[in-house]
Amino acid sequence: MQNTHLATEIAHAAARLVVDEGLDYGPAKRRAVRDLGLPARTALPHNDLLEAAVAEHIAIFCADTQPQELRALRQLALLWMERLAEFRPHLAGAVWHGTATRLSDIYLSLFCDDSKSAEILLINRGVDYDAQMVNGLHGQPVEALTIGHPLPELDTVVGVHLLIYDLDDLRGALRPDSQGRTPRGHAAAVRQLLAATDTATSTAP
Repeated sequence: MQNTHLATEIAHAAARLVVDEGLDYGPAKRRAVRDLGLPARTALPHNDLLEAAVAEHIAIFCADTQPQELRALRQLALLWMERLAEFRPHLAGAVWHGTATRLSDIYLSLFCDDSKSAEILLINRGVDYDAQMVNGLHGQPVEALTIGHPLPELDTVVGVHLLIYDLDDLRGALRPDSQGRTPRGHAAAVRQLLAATDTATSTAP
């Protein structure tokens, strides 16, 4: 069983790398182990612990900027969800869960009748993309189409990753995660998040 104190230390070191350098969770945890001078075989903390550490780091160091950055990323995600509506897009990852910053990428799960249909749409619309295999649901490899989208309000180019699933995968993709949360949301849910942000902002003193 992993030492709780050590797991927490690794998680907080990794959280700094996630927020400040934009690393994904896996590379951030492995880099944190190296930065802390720990053996390479040191057990890595669970993603839930790292996500909590990321949220804490944001609350302490990025509270003034992160809400605006998150909103801009959610708006961009919604733009692509509307463009790809026929493929039942669902937003996942930090942008969905609310721990994203300007260095975060956007992860959209597409559930397609034909696995090549989304790629064909991008080609027909003249959208440049890179294709690669990544770990998807249940750790199984899936194709990801990655688009670089300039986001002037954050002075950056955001990676928009389209993970291609079969339509039959949709039900399993919405099962609650280890914290009881919906792991991804459709366009209407993203609109609700944005509307809730607008309401909170307008009612703030």
